[in-house]
Amino acid sequence: MNTDIRILSPCGMLGYGFPEQSFLRGMEYELHGIVVDAGSTDAGPHKLGAGVSIVSKRAAKKDLDIIISNGVPRGIPIIIGSAGGSGAEKHVNWTLEIIREILEERGLEAKISVIWADFTQEEVLKASREGRIHPLSPNIPQLDEEAIRETSSIVAQMGHEPIVEALRQGSDIIVCGRAYDPSPFAAIGIYHGKDPGLSYHLGKILECGALCAEPGTTKDGILGTITDDAFLVQSLNPERRCSPISVAAHTFYEKEHPYILHGPGFTLDLEHCRFEEPEEGIVRVTGSRYLPADKYFIKLEGARRVAYRTFVVAGIRDPILIAKLEEVEACVKEGAQQYYRDIPDSDYSIHFYNYGINGVLGHKEPEKLRGHEIGVMFEVVAKTQELASSICATVRSTFLHYGYEGRKSTAGNLAFPFAPSDVEFGPVYEFSVYHLMESDRGAFRIEHI
Repeated sequence: MNTDIRILSPCGMLGYGFPEQSFLRGMEYELHGIVVDAGSTDAGPHKLGAGVSIVSKRAAKKDLDIIISNGVPRGIPIIIGSAGGSGAEKHVNWTLEIIREILEERGLEAKISVIWADFTQEEVLKASREGRIHPLSPNIPQLDEEAIRETSSIVAQMGHEPIVEALRQGSDIIVCGRAYDPSPFAAIGIYHGKDPGLSYHLGKILECGALCAEPGTTKDGILGTITDDAFLVQSLNPERRCSPISVAAHTFYEKEHPYILHGPGFTLDLEHCRFEEPEEGIVRVTGSRYLPADKYFIKLEGARRVAYRTFVVAGIRDPILIAKLEEVEACVKEGAQQYYRDIPDSDYSIHFYNYGINGVLGHKEPEKLRGHEIGVMFEVVAKTQELASSICATVRSTFLHYGYEGRKSTAGNLAFPFAPSDVEFGPVYEFSVYHLMESDRGAFRIEHI
């Protein structure tokens, strides 16, 4: 007898929050898994490099408490993907600490499986020397040994294989290091023998929570059901509704190609998918195809510290200054460079962001509109925090008192919302590893607690 497999996605990212009532509506169904994505590179390289989470511990614990206190007593497997945000060892341990607190406070016991996604520098160096590492895209340079040695934290995106293995071993809670976003969801369907194409396409939809509904949000729950020849998607909140258009539109989300999606060891071909609405608010999807690849590649991610940052946020309301703002900024920058001409230009950089003119798109801004006030943020990125702060202070004081033509007063070019005005941001990181590594399907280590 064939069984439909149901997966509850509480929200688009653990710690974003979700209505408890939506979650409880999902618990009314016979569930085969509660799966939540917890990570992304959307926040940039800092979280991975610094070993900190994207969300607060308070928020992550609030979400996990609802998930664990309802899922564990019912024996529903719980899977967390990309734990802690970046899925490295520090992030996974941070998540495990929260889980242990909840289990103790709730008087619960659970078999926890941890799937580590960390790779050592030696492992990556070996793969590089064997020619098994390639840039993710043409604009990414080849990975050299210096970059590898300067990158202390390297993770890889796991596919469904180790997660399926953890399910086979009877895990109550599976905490994944860095994972390909749809994989934790797809693992439920594949574990139960469902079509991997349908399982992965559903995972692509569920990973962002109710973003596939109307109105869309990552802060609400979605229920996914896999049958033998289709999958179904429905909102768990009566204030939201899934439609063929909303689900099809979300299929295009975060993809470089309209219907081709590459994952660890496979390609997902969605060219012949059909989106139908057999019942109001329930969308049925068919035609998803899973094409195994000849070689198994996993995506490596690593971040290294490259500099330190200090920045200032201020407001400008003088129309004379606003009219010639870029000109004044160029003069202020040149003045600071002249003052610190004993310091090599390669040791620091000065940047201006003018919110109200081109703060978002920069030089690509097509509309050169200027309002009656401008928010300006300038930053200095330098080799040390002391150097960044010193040069930033010079830029700020020069800008504050700069005597531009037509000025009506002798000071007060900038209005500061905070005191002190200069904010020491700390270390700056870059993605030093963003490459594909040829590997095997057993590259990720599973540990049971």
